[in-house]
Amino acid sequence: MSPFEVLPLPYDSHSYGPLPPLSPEYGVSSNGFLPEKTPLETLPDPYYAPWESLVQHLAQFLQEQTLRERVDKLPVLCLSRLTTEREWRRAYLILTLLAHGYIWGGDMPTEVLPPPITVPLLKVSELLGLPPVATYASLNLWNYHSAKSDPTDLDSLHALHTFTGTEDESWFYMVSVAMEAQGAHIIPLMVHALEIIQHLGPDGTRSNYMFVVNALHAITRCIANIGALLNRMDEKCDPGVFYHSIRPFLAGSKNMAAAGLPRGVFYDQGHGKGQWRQLRGGSNGQSSLIQFLDVVLGVEHTSQGSSDPERPVTVTTTATATKHGHHTSESTNMSFHEEVRGCMPRQHRRFLEHVAGIGGGGGIRRAIARLMMAACKGEETTAEPEVVELQTAFQAATRALTEFRNRHLQIVTRYIIIPSRLQSQATPLKGGPVNLATASARGRPTEMTAGGSDGGAETAELTGTGGTALLPFLKQTRDETYKAGIIVK
Repeated sequence: MSPFEVLPLPYDSHSYGPLPPLSPEYGVSSNGFLPEKTPLETLPDPYYAPWESLVQHLAQFLQEQTLRERVDKLPVLCLSRLTTEREWRRAYLILTLLAHGYIWGGDMPTEVLPPPITVPLLKVSELLGLPPVATYASLNLWNYHSAKSDPTDLDSLHALHTFTGTEDESWFYMVSVAMEAQGAHIIPLMVHALEIIQHLGPDGTRSNYMFVVNALHAITRCIANIGALLNRMDEKCDPGVFYHSIRPFLAGSKNMAAAGLPRGVFYDQGHGKGQWRQLRGGSNGQSSLIQFLDVVLGVEHTSQGSSDPERPVTVTTTATATKHGHHTSESTNMSFHEEVRGCMPRQHRRFLEHVAGIGGGGGIRRAIARLMMAACKGEETTAEPEVVELQTAFQAATRALTEFRNRHLQIVTRYIIIPSRLQSQATPLKGGPVNLATASARGRPTEMTAGGSDGGAETAELTGTGGTALLPFLKQTRDETYKAGIIVK
């Protein structure tokens, strides 16, 4: 059996009784981290027609290379006519797409984002608590339409907007949307299981033990079903189209010197105001669902693209979450996984912080370790059968997540590593467009890495759209997931 064969739900939801509802302050809906209602497809106020006109024809204008001149002619619109959060999200989607199209939509990237985009983008980003750049939230969570009421049905989904106008790009985003929907049911269940296990002891009731065991079986099946959706990527998304046409538009301005942005992007607010910013682009590392799986299980990451897990990442001039929004900041030490939470919607970020703090932190892994020690009572005895069941179910869940990350590595190899090598063999080192695809293929050194070493075409690391060295980061993340399943009492 494939580890990612689609499996039925492993439990009858009624057998648990009603689960405690999650606080609405966390923005977790019946669709998980997707919104309760599908995203708006147009802003209702005709005042925003200039934006809508551009985004509705985004792929055409990029193909014609006329987007920049059209954006330059835009008026600077205010946000006072946006009255709901759904409208703010739509505005954020439009403005981040236009921003990335403007920056990367030419033979050379432009370093200056003009006021018609900068001014409203900074404002709506502040309102939503997000960085002023394309994120997983804008490209995926708030950029889909479903022909059915069930967003887990991948075939019924399509993206509202794309840079290329291709089915490949829509499918790339929608695979992630379906994965988010597939994971929705597991969120309240696992939160409740994490709360229950904090109060278990060696003499705990078997029903409480079995609730947690069954919840772990459920998350294992859920991860398998998410992996089955990821396995469908190549049905409608061609690796060559992704690498050469789609991926360059997803890049941010952090670690993108070799792609033509040595200083990042200057966000011009007009009247002599503005700021240079180096921000991560959209990436699946910004998925709140995947981080939730780690947090609730207790998988801890130090990884940031370095082979040395003890070496902290130094983040320079990047976006960090603040009380009022996102701004550039001085260097700080944190893992990639911690840093990209600043690229998640504010409510989802708070939810992950809440889950991470349950029982003092450490997730289910730490709670099981505590139970194993208590069951042994300081002697070399065998843990109670219920604790052994817990440990076995937990290890199965972490193995499933490890397999999911293995599959992700295979996807990255097929969609990024192999096309890069093919292009590096065929493309001259000079001339032609400059963007993430051409810079990666030419193997330019340090600027394209996240803390890597100097190197030429054979040694430079490929970078992700989020600005992190790809393979070292992904392999270390996978290895950390596997090791989390090993609990030594």
